[in-house]
Amino acid sequence: MSIQNLREQRAAKAKSLSEIVSKADWKPEVDQPIYDAGMLEIDAIDAQIKRVNDVNAKVAEDALKENVIVAAERIGKDKKSRDNELYAKWLRGGDNAINSEDWSYIRNTMSTTTTTEGGYTVQSNVAATLIDALKEYGGMRATSTILQTAQGNPLSFPTSDGTSEVGEWIAQNVTATGADPSFGTVALNVFKASSKIVAVPYELLQDSTIDIEAFVAGRLAARLGRITNTGYTVGTGSGQPNGIVTAASTGVTAANSSSQVTAITYDSIIDLIHSVDPAYRARRCTFMMNDASVKVIRKVKDGQSRPLFVPGYEVGVPGGAPDTLCGYPIVVNQDVAVMAASAKSVVFGDLASYYIRDAMEVTLFRFTDSAYTKLGQVGFLGWMRTGGNLLDTAAVKLFVNAAS
Repeated sequence: MSIQNLREQRAAKAKSLSEIVSKADWKPEVDQPIYDAGMLEIDAIDAQIKRVNDVNAKVAEDALKENVIVAAERIGKDKKSRDNELYAKWLRGGDNAINSEDWSYIRNTMSTTTTTEGGYTVQSNVAATLIDALKEYGGMRATSTILQTAQGNPLSFPTSDGTSEVGEWIAQNVTATGADPSFGTVALNVFKASSKIVAVPYELLQDSTIDIEAFVAGRLAARLGRITNTGYTVGTGSGQPNGIVTAASTGVTAANSSSQVTAITYDSIIDLIHSVDPAYRARRCTFMMNDASVKVIRKVKDGQSRPLFVPGYEVGVPGGAPDTLCGYPIVVNQDVAVMAASAKSVVFGDLASYYIRDAMEVTLFRFTDSAYTKLGQVGFLGWMRTGGNLLDTAAVKLFVNAAS
């Protein structure tokens, strides 16, 4: 069965379960078995989709990797190039395949002590592609508000919380009361992130039958995507973004009970939702959590034994929708803590109140002179100046698991 057929089958099943869970006359003894059976079918379809995708990805990756390895080994042997031999060795076995003598040679190869080193940036369309690729890692860029600035100078963003401000009733010929809104500022500074350097012999770039530069660029994007998503999520704010979990305040702390050390109850979910002001809930509130926590959430039921989790329709299918919890979308972010003692494991609120600031564009450098040229190499390095902060701390709240 094709991927498309599997997705359509999943969407149809998810939609039917959504209708069952949403009906007014939920009967646990009748509807719960149908829901459970339907979720098992969805899990089975998801597993089949994953298997097909994994096989396709594995075939493509193996073909790509093998071509690179074969080309590197051939060039290394034919031209007696240790650089290519080490590159092939690393591609085949990773860091563990490189011995201490090899590492010493690599460190010398990648020395940055030469003051005459230089480089040039890859064209802007590649930078734009890298930015798009960053959205695939973690979920923060998919839910946050993105700002782009031409420079990276310190920036204080004005804030104002008007949720407690009210007007007044006033009699005729009476002067209105003054009540100026209060303002504050939140820093939205940028920090520098590096993909780490990849050095590739130019023989490999010239002789390989595949696009090595595209291969390397993809790896650099993945590295930047992972490190920045971690910063946006749990960054300390010192030398890195101020993460949403770091900046948000606690909405619910579970009472000490073994039932909520590695889990969450229906009551706590409701309390978390209502810890966020209705003014925000009326807009675009979303849950964010680790995938392991989604697994826990799927087992939680309300007072009528009705599941709180409603499976979403497959993205791209007409009428599609995300997974929801109590009617609010769920976003998976693996940098949010898994449920454990005192863990800040569930984020809820208007996640667009978290602002990500990018200074200029991702810059991918391709070094072809100085130390690299002497060794017949091309160096690749991705730089990114970015930052993030929760500009309205009232908009997002956290669930904290019980300590014991």
